[in-house]
Amino acid sequence: MSDRTDRHPGTAAPSPTVSDSSTGELVSRLSQEVSELVRNELRLAQTEVSGKAKKAGIGAGLFGAAGIVALYAGGVFIATVILALALVLDAWLAALIVGVVLAIVAAVAALMGKKEVSQAAPPVPTETVESVKRDLEAVKKGSNR
Repeated sequence: MSDRTDRHPGTAAPSPTVSDSSTGELVSRLSQEVSELVRNELRLAQTEVSGKAKKAGIGAGLFGAAGIVALYAGGVFIATVILALALVLDAWLAALIVGVVLAIVAAVAALMGKKEVSQAAPPVPTETVESVKRDLEAVKKGSNR
């Protein structure tokens, strides 16, 4: 026998070669293989995205922890400034001075933030809206001719 299964016992019969298959069989096989390829690619994409999402979640948690620790560090530095001033002033006066300076810094930051937010309002792309209006007017004028 010259059949390919003689050389590899236990294997399935070979699929027909391209020259033995009809066009319909080839199209059917192509459709099945493309479907399988798409399913495999989707599974791979899902696995990759879920892995990246997990890493992003861990990273976000670490950023949050860093922010909390930095907040506490800022408090310690403020306490250090108060204690340093307390060496030359009364402790209550040192704390008051540091508190007033911090309040001034906060007020300036709030005013700057308010100014930035008011410049951003309204959140409508006004330049794009005007451009679209001009385009519509041009189309109307062109269609009236």
